[in-house]
Amino acid sequence: MLLFVALAVVAVVVLCHLAPFRFLLDAASGGVAMWEGSHERAGQKVVYLTFDDGPNPTATPELLDALREKSASATFFVIDAYVHEGTAPILRRAFAEGHAVALHSGDRWLMLKSPGGLADVLETAAARVQRYGGARPCLLFRPHGGWRSHSMIRGLRQSNYRLVGWSWMMWDWNWGRKRTAVSVASRVLARAQPGRIVVIHDGHHKDPMADRLYAAGAVRLIVDGLRARGYELASLCEPGS
Repeated sequence: MLLFVALAVVAVVVLCHLAPFRFLLDAASGGVAMWEGSHERAGQKVVYLTFDDGPNPTATPELLDALREKSASATFFVIDAYVHEGTAPILRRAFAEGHAVALHSGDRWLMLKSPGGLADVLETAAARVQRYGGARPCLLFRPHGGWRSHSMIRGLRQSNYRLVGWSWMMWDWNWGRKRTAVSVASRVLARAQPGRIVVIHDGHHKDPMADRLYAAGAVRLIVDGLRARGYELASLCEPGS
């Protein structure tokens, strides 16, 4: 019995920090953590497309092409180490075409930073985005793999940022199988509901040139499928807000 209780306590602690869905830390964050967006905008049902781990020269431009073709807005969570002169045109294009740009990280252990230390990391990353992208990112941060902590939430609150997660099963992780446009789109469309946040990777936290070419095809299928059901696609914040 004691072993069962101990395991249950450990499971709860782990889920608080690593759960890929809203859990206790998020519920107690005082609104800092967001795992769902507004259900409607201007009377229309909304789903939110978000992209992690870019900018990626091999995938992000085609993804932007797909979004422009479909007149769809999205949110790009970028890794600051991938923001430089070589990717500046991609970032500037994302801003110019009306997408939101926000902060991401390839470092799971940011959850161990002090609140002030995290605030410094966020400010440095935001300044880098502004330097190369020409605009400030909006005040949203997505931790790598959803790894979060009480100190991270305090640091985000101190910096006026919100932590952004994603909706259950609305992702491109394919359970060890090859990711394809059809498999990703099918999963998302099967679980679409108003306010859901989709996460697709246009990059990789260890490979700045990762093959993510399925992303653009998935977006085309997702946008068409959602619009056929009366949905609109929106960014999670206004660029620079």
